Amino acid sequence: MKTWKKVVGLSTAVVLLGALTACGGGSKEKTSGSSKKSDDNTLLMYQIGDKPDNYDALMDVANKKIEEKTGKKLNIQYIGWGDYEKKMSVIVSSGENYDIAFADNYVPNAQKGAYADLTELAPKFAKDAYDQLDEAYIKGNLVDGKLYAFPVNGNVYSQQVLTFNKQYLDKYNLSIDGIKTYKDAESVLKTFHEKEPNIAAFAIGQGFKVQGDFDFPIGNGYPFAVDLNGDTKKIINQYENKDFMDSLKTMHKWYQAGYIPSDAATSNTEFPLEGNTWFIRQETQGPYDYGDTILSNAAGQELVSKAFTTPLKSSDQARMANFVVSNTSKNKEKAVEVLGQINSDPELLNGLVWGIEGEAWEKIPGKEGKIKLLDGYKPNTHLSAWNTGNNKILYTQDSITDEMIKERDESIAKAETSPILGFNFVTSNVKTEMSNIANVMSQYLDGLNTGTVDPEETVPKLKEALANAGYDKVLTEMQKQYDDFLKQ
Repeated sequence: MKTWKKVVGLSTAVVLLGALTACGGGSKEKTSGSSKKSDDNTLLMYQIGDKPDNYDALMDVANKKIEEKTGKKLNIQYIGWGDYEKKMSVIVSSGENYDIAFADNYVPNAQKGAYADLTELAPKFAKDAYDQLDEAYIKGNLVDGKLYAFPVNGNVYSQQVLTFNKQYLDKYNLSIDGIKTYKDAESVLKTFHEKEPNIAAFAIGQGFKVQGDFDFPIGNGYPFAVDLNGDTKKIINQYENKDFMDSLKTMHKWYQAGYIPSDAATSNTEFPLEGNTWFIRQETQGPYDYGDTILSNAAGQELVSKAFTTPLKSSDQARMANFVVSNTSKNKEKAVEVLGQINSDPELLNGLVWGIEGEAWEKIPGKEGKIKLLDGYKPNTHLSAWNTGNNKILYTQDSITDEMIKERDESIAKAETSPILGFNFVTSNVKTEMSNIANVMSQYLDGLNTGTVDPEETVPKLKEALANAGYDKVLTEMQKQYDDFLKQ
């Protein structure tokens, strides 16, 4: 689990022990599933990650409920984290017959016709679950005006936070009150580094991205952005934006001062949540993280965070965990019905996410929706919440109070919606230029974002390289498509 990357496993509704994190066991690359042979009564689903050790027992319980309601059973075939994109690409391109899958390269595959159109199927055959989705999930997943995915209802918005290792705040009596920007953290960073020069003050490495109030049409690895505090009708190069440049300069200052590891631009060093090898890290949080509750419990120690970006409903969040129905499926309606059942039946979903009732957990009498974990609750004996089903219907432990749940729902209602939510850039007219730009960015991203190089010297070089790569042509095409999107 890398501190500078989005940790999707922490975006679960109820995981208080960190056992459901998405990155658990991520190094395994295997395909596995039920030991029972599929038949005409069984739907085939491809899922990313590792098969639970007690898969057969979990699915025996789940399939009784699924078959009772839909007349079908579900066979989940797991493909390891490192292999999923490659293997799903082969499955899609070969036209293999499957029913459901965790979406990979959602927009391109939808545009090429790999997925079934769910625009009418979802509200008809998964109505209860569909009605619980925030509008952002629907808008964020429209491709050419049609819906091709059934998203997991979870962290529909996210914001970036600076997370502090509280043991060090307490040890050195450091206050983080008033921290709202990178610059605001400089004082405590300086003090900590003087006290603990051998511990990473700002624990980042290769792949880290400077964040701010921006949204990105094709991801923050490319120099195309919308400034949420500026003219949101215009696409800009964030590396030309004053606020973004100020943040890059701050990183460079921190790097020169030794607050950032000297090998950050090339290092894949792990800084475990539960360790004492770091002071500040950058994390992504959403409503179902209940503040620092999930993060702290995953770490096994108290962590405290300060947000420095606006809570934003974006396409990235809307597509965090999409399930699609294959256009090759002979059971499209039933596949949608099964997805609807998983996302609307609390008994079914909680039995998958928490494990087998009576062995891993039990309900607390007199407290609706509250559970107690038992000794049988072990890692790899349940499915992950973030990419299984509707987090809103998951049971919680007593530590998640009614007030916290109320604040969660209120924060979702108050979160801002990105102006580019649902915008899909079609690259067919600028494929060569996009490839050139990607090559340019690969040369500059890590050095600039980790503060290793001086942005005042390096950004002009980046801009010149982008100009030679065809940046203006891509920007013109993107702006044209964005203008059309806004008119619609």
